[in-house]
Amino acid sequence: MRLIRPAASLVTAAAIAVTLSHAPASAAGQGEWTQYRYAPTKNANVQAGQAVFTGAIPTAGEVRATPVVADGTIFVGSHGSGELQAFDLATGELRWQSQAPNWVHSEMIHSGGRVFVGFGNRFAGEDGNRGTGESGVLALDADTGETLWRFDTPGEVMPTPVLVGGALYAVTGDKHLYKLDPATGTEGKKVPLGHVVSMSSPAEESGILYFGSGTPEPYTFFAYDTAADDFAWTRHFGEFNRGLDDVPPAVAEGIVVTTANTALPPDVFGTPMEEHTIVAMDAATGEVLWRDRLGAGPAPVNNRSGAPMIHDGKVFVGSPTTGTSYAYDLHSGQRLWNKYTGPVKAAPAASGGTVFFTTTAGEVLAMDAGTGELTGRLSLDGVLAPAGPVIVDDTYLVIPSQSREVVITRIDQIPPASWGATGSLGSAGSLDNIGGYLGSAEGLVGSSS
Repeated sequence: MRLIRPAASLVTAAAIAVTLSHAPASAAGQGEWTQYRYAPTKNANVQAGQAVFTGAIPTAGEVRATPVVADGTIFVGSHGSGELQAFDLATGELRWQSQAPNWVHSEMIHSGGRVFVGFGNRFAGEDGNRGTGESGVLALDADTGETLWRFDTPGEVMPTPVLVGGALYAVTGDKHLYKLDPATGTEGKKVPLGHVVSMSSPAEESGILYFGSGTPEPYTFFAYDTAADDFAWTRHFGEFNRGLDDVPPAVAEGIVVTTANTALPPDVFGTPMEEHTIVAMDAATGEVLWRDRLGAGPAPVNNRSGAPMIHDGKVFVGSPTTGTSYAYDLHSGQRLWNKYTGPVKAAPAASGGTVFFTTTAGEVLAMDAGTGELTGRLSLDGVLAPAGPVIVDDTYLVIPSQSREVVITRIDQIPPASWGATGSLGSAGSLDNIGGYLGSAEGLVGSSS
């Protein structure tokens, strides 16, 4: 059964009178958003302390980057068309619109009255680089959308840049890490990586940048010390040949968590297959602390994601390979629960005892963080990937969609639900511990999209 959006909390695009405005951004609310999904844990849970619009805000194109909520404004970039937009958080009205030269998968991170965003596409370029056409980083005035500077790179900047220690860092499809002056865009340092980074936005914790990379093999994970301007450590993963460069890692309590894939032989129908694995490393040394096979399934399309999030000593992650969502103890690696949700690429978000997953089928699922029980379900139009939800004031959920909109709803307006008796997403009945990896007594393998 497909649930319809509650009319009381969501409105149609036609009902929103969106007008171009150059009014200055409100000083109210959270003013800094300096890395992918706001925090190293990747739990995008922010405090605004003001009125928040609820409804569907139409955007210029598909949204595949997390909306940034800062200073009373929602900053959104469009995927293939590259429009950059700022909306009033209280009214949903458009403050300004600007244009990037290429795709926007990067978040529009915000600091000091400026926003910074990467641009570029995923196509194979020259000399083994990733990205064709124009690629690079833009800085814009947060109040007006005026471009302040532009820095061009030979390969895509699809990962979200990060601000730390008075510098802006970006990893790229041309196998480099760039250090830029946030005020001028001047290059301070160009660090060779030797590997392409597709969408593994760096997680910054205590001045260290953590990110994964891809081709050429072996796929490699990096920890870069911004204070020393050198690598703290690198770790090769010879067993992985997909996805490590797609996944933005999460960091908390001295542990960094990521996921990656290994290509398997095609199934009997010729469908490409992969195995998905979660890995936790010591943030100081790169030593692998624990790992677990999430399972096998059809190879995901476009990106492997499976982006983890850490909250309250637990790791939450969904898999586009197995169609299952999981919870782990951060320190021991014990699997706490797994539930078949359908494919999830985005990092979830959590508030209190509830974690919110968004699926490629357009489902917003509220689940008990301790047990995995389904407590609420909202069905939206369009794919909800690879950008995940944002929680505002522990009251509102901001949901980016490839149906060209950002939906904002009160959490208490999400319709209650429970697992269906057949294991499907239903409004009655329950089914415990469904999901997991191929071959498990609990296991079901989901399709990917």
